[in-house]
Amino acid sequence: MNKEKIAVLADSGSDVPQDFAAAHQVFTLPLKVIYPEREYIDKLEITTDEVIARMPGEIPSTSLPDGQAILAIFDEIKAAGYKKVIAVTISSGLSGTNNMVRLMAEEYPALEIFVLDTKNIGIASGLQAIRAVELIEAGETFETICKNLTKEVLQNKVFFNVATLEYLQKGGRIGMVTALLGTALKLNPIISCNEEGVYYTVAKARGRAKSLAKSLELVKQFAASHKKYRLAVAHAGAENEAREMARLLKDMLPNAVEEVLFGEISPALVVHTGPQLLGVGVQVLD
Repeated sequence: MNKEKIAVLADSGSDVPQDFAAAHQVFTLPLKVIYPEREYIDKLEITTDEVIARMPGEIPSTSLPDGQAILAIFDEIKAAGYKKVIAVTISSGLSGTNNMVRLMAEEYPALEIFVLDTKNIGIASGLQAIRAVELIEAGETFETICKNLTKEVLQNKVFFNVATLEYLQKGGRIGMVTALLGTALKLNPIISCNEEGVYYTVAKARGRAKSLAKSLELVKQFAASHKKYRLAVAHAGAENEAREMARLLKDMLPNAVEEVLFGEISPALVVHTGPQLLGVGVQVLD
């Protein structure tokens, strides 16, 4: 039921699982991964495993999509017969993508475009794109969907298990002192985005196993007082741990929609967080 011909667009840093994106025609706006020899289009010309394989010797930089790439995707959406767009982007506190899409949307009168700043990153941002699809398929109006998504921003949370703070520090995403202390004490931090959409450390645990167990605890706390929620697990070079995490989540939080969504973290995100990244996203739906 898409009477208003509404398309959903998400940037590649939002990590909408690929099977979901394909099944529901979620358009993707790719970020860029930049090595000295060339620029790669996130997820299309470079994989997460390829970025990990070149670490720690080579750490690329990333950049947001340029204006031309954004206009090209608007053209594609228009050519597919859509009239309106819900563009979901990672936090404006972590990337200029939201602002760039907003500016380009103003230059594109052929489509009515709403740009959502999720104040989040990775799968927690992607969960709002999935929610947009759900509301469109339920026959909600464009205006209602835009209002709901804005109101629900803080009902989405991601907990990332980071193997080391080295990459966040190198990318200028986190304070250096924290990074050095964490490395010295073998602390595995769990990071998330605060209400301003900026990274912060939620908890620290000594060793990977304790860190993953702590993540489960944090997810449970976030969802505890709710009856309906959606869960997702995303990883970079940690598939076995991620599958096990999905199984444990299903057992621990049976009220979730039947499936726990599963996907890979984008190469552009891994640049700033490093390998063995495991993220759990929670979306409260009541």
